[in-house]
Amino acid sequence: MNYVERFEKLGFGLFVHFGIYSAIGKGEWHLSTLFDEKKREAYCAQAKKFRVHKDWAKKLVKTAKTAGCKYITLTTRHHDGFSLYDTCGLNDFDAPHSACGRDLIREFVDACNAEGILPIFYHTLLDWTHEDYQNNFPAYIDYLVQSIEVLCKNYGKIGGFWFDGMWDKWDEDWQESRIYSTIRKYQPEAMIINNTGLHELGKVGHPEIDSVTFERGAPCFVDNSDRHRAGEMCQILNDHWGYAKDDCNYKSTKEILENLIDCRKYNCNFLLNTGLTGNGTVNPMDECMLKEVGKWVKMNKNIIYGVKACDITAEGADILKGDDGYYYAIVKNVEMALDENVQRVMDSKSVKVNARVTSARWLDTGEKIEVKRGAFNVKPFSYGRSLAVRVAKLKIKE
Repeated sequence: MNYVERFEKLGFGLFVHFGIYSAIGKGEWHLSTLFDEKKREAYCAQAKKFRVHKDWAKKLVKTAKTAGCKYITLTTRHHDGFSLYDTCGLNDFDAPHSACGRDLIREFVDACNAEGILPIFYHTLLDWTHEDYQNNFPAYIDYLVQSIEVLCKNYGKIGGFWFDGMWDKWDEDWQESRIYSTIRKYQPEAMIINNTGLHELGKVGHPEIDSVTFERGAPCFVDNSDRHRAGEMCQILNDHWGYAKDDCNYKSTKEILENLIDCRKYNCNFLLNTGLTGNGTVNPMDECMLKEVGKWVKMNKNIIYGVKACDITAEGADILKGDDGYYYAIVKNVEMALDENVQRVMDSKSVKVNARVTSARWLDTGEKIEVKRGAFNVKPFSYGRSLAVRVAKLKIKE
């Protein structure tokens, strides 16, 4: 099994946006909304107030594990140009030169390694504060490559790089081959992921890319005609990637779970985002939602890690095949059974599998399911349970 296949089996990751914008609480693109030079200077001066709790990384990893995530993709540098790592003299717009005074990526990697979580580095390609980005693009690429080299050399083995921002200057020569060869030189088994943006869903932009992205779009099967690649969809809990204190437009847990399941149907990973607050903590609402997602994942982990799409189909359910030899029928929109005047009641739903099913059980309760000629009924949840999606473990005679 190669490193791309191992990545696919992880299934579920936590995306983390964190930087000096987190202390402002107006989202990760806040700097781009400031056109007055004094306001932009004031934004950058936030580094002097950027103080992060000593145990932020350990708590973040704990939150990820509770949610059922197997890897974390953290913003080592976002579009404002501020780095959470020691840039080793490339500039002083980084965490060690901030009020924090520490290399936060070192703490992040150490916390991940201690708990068996794979660390992946998000790194911006564009830069709103570096002079060369606008005035001397080749010199900027030199700076970008040197920054990536620092990350490759100073933190031991890492899971990969997640790039974003090439869409800002399509006409420029980004020297992708040079960037990727730098990674391969130091980290030959690091995943190389480059976000192709909202309008290029699933596009393979360069032969060295190991996983295509779908951002917030619907995933589909990845084109593996030249070599095997993974796929990944990322999603936000509310309306911002970075922490925004005035954002209460949260998605439902049900919608998040359905996104996760849709990704696994197409052999894609799901990368669910949280924006840390200025001191490095997960805000209470995000933590609560991640905990609820984790409850479901724990009960139904068989369809998250180590599953693949298969040729067997069903009426009323999606079917995945697990590494354990079993098949899994995923049934959405299962409601509790209550009086119709209190809540709309879903009639028992029939699932017909186009294969010979010899036995079946519900993952969430372990209850045996009666199967007749490949068909079984999905009853609504009993009062006190409403898990949105049910999964049946099937034994199929092939």
